[in-house]
Amino acid sequence: MVLRSCWKSRHKNSSGPAPCWTRPRLAALLWLCVTQFVCGSGAEGETNNVIQKDAEFDVTYNDTVTSENQTIYAFNHTVSRNKGVRVFVDVLSQGFESPILFVVRQKQAVVSFQVPLILRGLYQRKYPYSHVGRTLCQPPTRAASETQYFFVDVSTLSSLGTNYQLRVSRVESFTLQTDKKFSFTASPSQPQYFKYVFPDGVDTVIVKVNSEMTFPCSVMSIQDIQCPVYDLDNNVAFIGMYQTMTKKGAITVQRKDFPSNSFYVVVVVKTEDEACGGPLRFYPLRPDELIDAGNRSKFIDVIVTPAINSEVYVMGMLFCLGIFLSFYLLTLLMTCLENKRVGRSRQESLSSVEEDDYDTLDDITSDKNIVRTKKFLCVSDLSRKDKRILSKKYQIYFWNIATIAVFYALPVVQLVITYQTVVNVTGNQDICFYNFLCAHPLGALSAFNNILSNLGYVLLGLLFLLIVLKRDIVHNRALVRNDLNALECGIPKHFGLYYAMGTALMMEGLLSACYHVCPNYTNFQFDTSFMYMIAGLCMLKLYQKRHPDINASAYTAYACLAGVIFFSVLGVVFGKGNTVFWIIFSVIHILSTMLLSTQLYYMGRWRLDAGILRRIVYVIYTDCIRQCSGPMYIDRMVLLVMGNIVNWSLAAYGLIERPNDFASYLLAIAICNLLLYFAFYIIMKLRSGERIQCLALVCILFTAVVWGFALYFFFQGLSTWQKTPAESREHNRDCILLSFFDDHDIWHFLSSIAMFGSFLVLLTMDDDLDTVQRDKILAF
Repeated sequence: MVLRSCWKSRHKNSSGPAPCWTRPRLAALLWLCVTQFVCGSGAEGETNNVIQKDAEFDVTYNDTVTSENQTIYAFNHTVSRNKGVRVFVDVLSQGFESPILFVVRQKQAVVSFQVPLILRGLYQRKYPYSHVGRTLCQPPTRAASETQYFFVDVSTLSSLGTNYQLRVSRVESFTLQTDKKFSFTASPSQPQYFKYVFPDGVDTVIVKVNSEMTFPCSVMSIQDIQCPVYDLDNNVAFIGMYQTMTKKGAITVQRKDFPSNSFYVVVVVKTEDEACGGPLRFYPLRPDELIDAGNRSKFIDVIVTPAINSEVYVMGMLFCLGIFLSFYLLTLLMTCLENKRVGRSRQESLSSVEEDDYDTLDDITSDKNIVRTKKFLCVSDLSRKDKRILSKKYQIYFWNIATIAVFYALPVVQLVITYQTVVNVTGNQDICFYNFLCAHPLGALSAFNNILSNLGYVLLGLLFLLIVLKRDIVHNRALVRNDLNALECGIPKHFGLYYAMGTALMMEGLLSACYHVCPNYTNFQFDTSFMYMIAGLCMLKLYQKRHPDINASAYTAYACLAGVIFFSVLGVVFGKGNTVFWIIFSVIHILSTMLLSTQLYYMGRWRLDAGILRRIVYVIYTDCIRQCSGPMYIDRMVLLVMGNIVNWSLAAYGLIERPNDFASYLLAIAICNLLLYFAFYIIMKLRSGERIQCLALVCILFTAVVWGFALYFFFQGLSTWQKTPAESREHNRDCILLSFFDDHDIWHFLSSIAMFGSFLVLLTMDDDLDTVQRDKILAF
């Protein structure tokens, strides 16, 4: 009955001569009849007028639609691979209760949208748009051009007449050209997308989208050539790869991911700016209230450029290997120049020595309280314990950090693999904070260059372990033959901390590489954890050189470093703008500084118990009130005063400024203390009449220069997870070395070399004392 009434209605409302029934018109009529049959629209006796028009491109149609009539516009279109079609609709009436439905029917696709178009934002806010523009999906064609019909159906349920304007135009520049910039304007209700076809010989391209306008926030998407195209704010994330953007956006696209050797570049402007770090305007949250979004048009440039080829990948890898293997060759050359033959020697078994027997100083012959409280201490006063015990003690540093590394690295590797898988599967480019303008994929990895550049930490850490091993063997050989210089001269040789430092440098490379698989704020501690380890171990090694008997045990040291990492995680998660957290951390920081200062000043000869306050008051009364006497250990006091000034200043800065990057702030505290102690050590060494040998001096100067250049590249800031992903991309820059490495990669190169040089400084700076009796070497 519905089909019959539809057919009768068509003839009844037709006037004049009978129309010539062509296939497109018949198809349009059948579409209308089937729609009425399925939907059951129209009660018996109701008249439904269907008006079909042969429409033309680039002609604006001003019409009125009601619930009693429908209009079908038929377009005869020659489909071309390089051209597209765009539909523009304006609703001239102000009523939003009964919108107009536009249905565009193509050969292999149907696109429907209502006008006013209602787009939702946060908290279900509704934004109406009366001006809508949509690009039609281009159906695949075997020939270069093909003639097809498509229809635009206009209908509404409103009984009142609604005026609208319809215009359909051809998009002449629908296909993007390689290395040619194309400019256009987009808005939330008028998204844009264009086609790109891979040229012969190009397997990877970088799609770059730029705008001089920070806001409105927009989304860039790469989608396969298929219908429908998801080009609205509420569905652009359904398929393909996508990322939010303000001024910059870039996505690397590989031919292997698109079987048709082509893809769509889709640009959508969001209804709100909150996703890009912009303000979220406040409106009363009233049910079904429509909010005027204002003008959210954005002028955008897009350019598609070829990415690097396989030759550049090979050159980058060879360059990276060449730099660090040259250090191996240089080390081998210097070893040969030493003109010493190194042989294996049987090390004395330590299996029967227990670590609990640390304190073996013979209290009967000499009271350590008397020895360690002398005004002028020598290394001999603080190296009285059994060498086997101390060697065992410091070897535990190496075995503990090796155990920590294994248990820490395994879940880290598993987690970052999961991160990369999620990015590849979902296509969400906002998960990871890459430098998208210089992110070269390899296999499943999105930024292989940032991972490769961490190779220096591993190779140079291994080289340092080999250098330490060589020195260890030479020293043990000297002990076996009872060499007096090895037994009674120079700084006591304990290599456990050196082994731990080399291992930490290798782990820093591994974990930094893991972090750069998908850098973001949730895994930033992977990149910094072993930096804390390295800074702590270097300070311990400096102190151990002249205080081997009273240096911290491995368990105490690693427990303290674990506390630092714990606070680092808390700071990253809860520290941003949290005043309570910063107050607690600053108090703990200051108290820890004071306790450590007391420990260092009194060489461990004090107790933290219930009587500590009484003893503090007594010391203040006797030394400051009763008689004003200066400090007994002036050199130590100078160091500790300077250290307290620096740490109190850093605590005040953190409490006042509350920096967002808490992990870097904590690392800055560790580095400042290390540099302060190192400077104090060098000054005291020179003040004591000791000298620095040529090799150590060259290492110091070389390391200082490399650190300067490294820090320059570190502060370039190519991305930051302290901001939104869109804001982070504003800092992205092109590659600067071999078209493969960016500024942060150069930081990796230089910082690994600088750390290796710093380790060599610690290893060689006291070589001048190898023939000096220990009772003539001052402990400071």
